[in-house]
Amino acid sequence: MSRCLKIHRSTFYNWLHCLQDNGIDDLEDRKPTPTVAWNQIPQGHRDAIIELTLDQPQLSPRELAVCYTDQQGYFVSECTVYRVLKARDLITGPAYILMQAGEAFQYPSKRVNELWQTDFTYFKIIGWGWYYLSTVLDDFSRFITAWRLCTGMSASDVSATLDDALQFTGLGQVKVRHRPRLLSDNGPCYISGELSDYLQENGMAHTRGRPYHPQTQGKIERWHRTMKNQILLNNYYLPGELREHLQRFIPYYNHERHHESLDNLTPADVFYGRGQEIPDQRHAMKLNTLAMRRRMHYDNRNNLNLMS
Repeated sequence: MSRCLKIHRSTFYNWLHCLQDNGIDDLEDRKPTPTVAWNQIPQGHRDAIIELTLDQPQLSPRELAVCYTDQQGYFVSECTVYRVLKARDLITGPAYILMQAGEAFQYPSKRVNELWQTDFTYFKIIGWGWYYLSTVLDDFSRFITAWRLCTGMSASDVSATLDDALQFTGLGQVKVRHRPRLLSDNGPCYISGELSDYLQENGMAHTRGRPYHPQTQGKIERWHRTMKNQILLNNYYLPGELREHLQRFIPYYNHERHHESLDNLTPADVFYGRGQEIPDQRHAMKLNTLAMRRRMHYDNRNNLNLMS
């Protein structure tokens, strides 16, 4: 019979069962009703996401999703946050062009304090001229271990910053088998004999990147861009003003900013060995949240069936 009617066999028997159970009226066309997804986020959490966004407008949807999950113990994904914000017209495009390095470093680090990257970047202070920020960044965790605002870019400025890094990590006071290896570009201060003597005295090897290939120092270059996107929003008329802004931003970068390449951990999480504990906690939150949404969905559906 289904062949004669040119319909699928299962469709024919569905119609037949409807006819036998409820009569011919049950075969009338019905307007399709939208179904509610079982994992839909409740309106209360949507409103809370909007409130968090308005409270911290500098955060991206990815960072908002991580912050909300950690603070509320309720898992939301980046795409969910994006859809919620898009529906309220709260999404704006980035103020800069996103670029990715084409190549990875040939010998990536596997532990904290194995490889340090260092470099200078510059700032214009009105009425004072150029000032230079010397930074030491841990390659494995991207943690800023030391920084100095200098009036020049000399080898002594580099060695002073490295002294700060050794003191902060405690590697200058204890005897270790392997001191951190230093990665830099080929600037005059990095190829000088003064710095070479300093590194030899402190038992540190030195690796320099290939000329005209800044991707080798890609992590510290990325730090410079992230930092300047915030620091350069203001004009500075005194060196102390710039130093004060850096003193506020660097702890935020180390301890609060969730880094996408670190699986949404902060550099401090990785530097201090919390790199595995936090993802496990977030995964447990995700499973609990999905189970809660599924249970609420089926409870609501059963209640509607009882009311009908």
